[in-house]
Amino acid sequence: MTYLHHPVTEDRPVRIAVIGAGWIGKFHAESIALRIPTARVEAIADPVLPALEALADKLGVTKISTDIADVLADPDVDAVLIATPLRFHSELITSAAKAGKDIFCEKPGGRTVEELDAAIAAAEEAGVVLRFGFNRRYSADFAAARKLIDDGAIGVPQLLRSLTRDPGTEDGINNPERIAPGTIFLETLIHDFDTLNWLNPGAVPVKVHAVADALVAPEAKAGGLLDTAVVTVTYSNGAIAVAEANFNALYGYDVRGEVFGSAGMVTAGGPQATNATSYTAAGIGSDTTRLNIDLFRDAYTAELAHFADDVAARRGTQRERTTTTNSPSAVAAPGGVDARNALAVALAAFKSSESGLPVEVSEVADLQAAGA
Repeated sequence: MTYLHHPVTEDRPVRIAVIGAGWIGKFHAESIALRIPTARVEAIADPVLPALEALADKLGVTKISTDIADVLADPDVDAVLIATPLRFHSELITSAAKAGKDIFCEKPGGRTVEELDAAIAAAEEAGVVLRFGFNRRYSADFAAARKLIDDGAIGVPQLLRSLTRDPGTEDGINNPERIAPGTIFLETLIHDFDTLNWLNPGAVPVKVHAVADALVAPEAKAGGLLDTAVVTVTYSNGAIAVAEANFNALYGYDVRGEVFGSAGMVTAGGPQATNATSYTAAGIGSDTTRLNIDLFRDAYTAELAHFADDVAARRGTQRERTTTTNSPSAVAAPGGVDARNALAVALAAFKSSESGLPVEVSEVADLQAAGA
């Protein structure tokens, strides 16, 4: 007999090279290897060989290099995940785009809007997928809050709030002198700025006023440390938002959001590890989460699974999505416009904290509203 030809869609995992074997790179690599069946860690690159070898041993990855150029030149690598220090982000995005690799980059995408614009332009010219690590969008409660806003359940947003309180200890911040000036805006509150932008769809931030100080480690203020900040953001639709951060919450990792609108309010987040609450002679209590990778474990996984789906779709190996409209993976993935808008607010906030005066966001960049 003669076999009939039956075409099938290629169905293989997306092959991702992880660039950066530090704390968050290690966690992302583990997420891909252990929790995302549609992707695999093809290679790992990091200039620190011991960290590189330890991660490769743990995950059974055979391709490792201290030279990032090796993974960019590897034809078996479909995409890269950039988890390096901030100063390398924009350059690596550009290099990966020129190599034809799809890109997931931890936030922010650059130190300046100009850097980020160049990286975004390179990705657009190459036609590759470019996504950024704003994981709160993929948290089930934050995704549910956005859907309620989209459905008109709370009316028109008028007041918004987002906060990040990093877990701390009674000893305070370890090595505060090693925290670069502006970190609280560029690497912590940038999550809150993206969340606020996302929860106020169709609007763009127009004015920022920030107050910040070193209240946890005042001895490090002379070196540029700011460990506590409150930022007010005014939007083009008239809504007013407040973002706040502190680097030393003794009770755990605390992330919350709130949107008050003309017809109601929606809230999301909190530090509780579970809904279990004890009522004893010592009082009322509940366990709290101490690490971001624990509080947002599912969100980190969902954002990378979504990225893998987008890469597979671009490369023609797309399997059917199993997400629903209520699932975190159904959200619009944060791309260049989102990263640019959040970075512009962060830079305006840093500038405002130095002058003590409100800053028009247009002084930093001209913004456009992100898509749905």
